[in-house]
Amino acid sequence: MSTLKALALGSYSEVKYHPFAGVDREIEQILANDLQVFSSEDYGLLNKETLSDYKLVISYTEFSDDKIPAEQSSALLSYVANGGGLLVVHNGISLQRNQELGAMLGAHFTHHPEFTSLQMSIPAREHPIMQGIEEFVIDDEPYYFEQHPYFETTVLMEYPHDGAMRQAAWCHEFGLGRVVYLMPGHHLPSFSVEPFRQMILRGGLWAAGLL
Repeated sequence: MSTLKALALGSYSEVKYHPFAGVDREIEQILANDLQVFSSEDYGLLNKETLSDYKLVISYTEFSDDKIPAEQSSALLSYVANGGGLLVVHNGISLQRNQELGAMLGAHFTHHPEFTSLQMSIPAREHPIMQGIEEFVIDDEPYYFEQHPYFETTVLMEYPHDGAMRQAAWCHEFGLGRVVYLMPGHHLPSFSVEPFRQMILRGGLWAAGLL
């Protein structure tokens, strides 16, 4: 097992829509050859001392109206800006409830229509994350986003829905660090779709500076 470590945050006890139980094991397994993933729901781990042990933070955090404390959000901001990696999966974009974290993510989730079958296309085939990954279909929630103006990001994957192409994955540098967002992941079956598993692996490695 790798000696390099990743921290994955999700919700076990107060779950609205996206239980971390089961999803945590899939993420751990996907990254096992490269990163030892420690899964938790404790936001208190977002502090300078603890984060210094990790190459990557993975967010599968649940939607909430409550912001996380400023000391935790600033620790995560500082971690990424100083060279850390952040991989955000599906509902993990809920970190946007802290506006400073939302700015780092590069886009804002607005809503989602009903769960459906989505045809994913790849506009950035040359990007290291997407190399070797072909277009695929996945049953999931079609999240809608507003991309932040004046913010440069690379759209890795998109899908047609309601007459327009919608962003489904993107990545960018943030200070000395890297951020990756992947839209699929509503429920456990999503994590058995092989191209999506490859995106989690390659996205995590790229964010961590290992790809």
